[in-house]
Amino acid sequence: MHIDFPAPKIGAVIGGVDLRSVSAEDFSRIYQTWLDRNVIAVRGQQFTKEEFLACSRRFGRVKPHRVRRTRDPVLPEVTLMGVGGSTTADKGAAFILARGQTWHTDSAWDTEVCKATTLYGVEIPSYGGDTLFANMYAAYDALPQALKDRIEHLQVEFAYGGRARDGIDLLEPEDQARPPAVHPLVRTHPETGRKALYINPSHVIRILGIGDDENERLLPELYWYMLQPGAEYRHKWQAGDFVIWDNRCSVHCAAGGCPSDQRRVHWRSTVMDAAAETREATGTTSHGVTA
Repeated sequence: MHIDFPAPKIGAVIGGVDLRSVSAEDFSRIYQTWLDRNVIAVRGQQFTKEEFLACSRRFGRVKPHRVRRTRDPVLPEVTLMGVGGSTTADKGAAFILARGQTWHTDSAWDTEVCKATTLYGVEIPSYGGDTLFANMYAAYDALPQALKDRIEHLQVEFAYGGRARDGIDLLEPEDQARPPAVHPLVRTHPETGRKALYINPSHVIRILGIGDDENERLLPELYWYMLQPGAEYRHKWQAGDFVIWDNRCSVHCAAGGCPSDQRRVHWRSTVMDAAAETREATGTTSHGVTA
């Protein structure tokens, strides 16, 4: 197994390993690299859907995506991200991809903590279709101390489609009616203990505890800090890539630019933060300290 680091503060590209048969020791190294680098890409995998899910589950509990029409009919935990088809599911996936061309964190609109997203490259176009990532630890670290103090205990409302409720028609009626999710604006990572800015322009409704005028001033200011020098990674896809990113400390967006006559097909899974559930049930932090 060999690991390359394409950017100073984010990303790792791993080769020479088969995730279907990786040893516990090597997987521990991969997992720690993922925690250290926010996003990893493991090249050259050859998965069935069942194997893709099994690999995803090594990182945590897998949950079906809220957009039900994009779920695999046999394995609902797999989201079919195919572009170029004509079915309702393909159109839904195409819309999700198009909307993904703004910086965002996956499933911020869920009341559960979304730990990670995995993508497996099935069909890759000859050019375009890259995915961009940014480190939200670095975003938080770049904030002036006075701003850090100002936002330390604030919370944010998130909803599917954000303020415009863009794409809400993709959801079932009962999911459309769900209230916004509320999360801390400054998130302390349960495994690393590091603080990250948890905000994105795609899903935010408002910051709670402040007025509308201050929201209109503060949100753009925080968005400005999201992209920091040396803390961005652009992944150029190859068929067989398995990519997983940490939604607790990073944002991402789709670059687009694919040829209109070529398909960009991925399998996707959503990995939830089971550790958070354990802490809620036991009243302890990830380090065993009483909360």
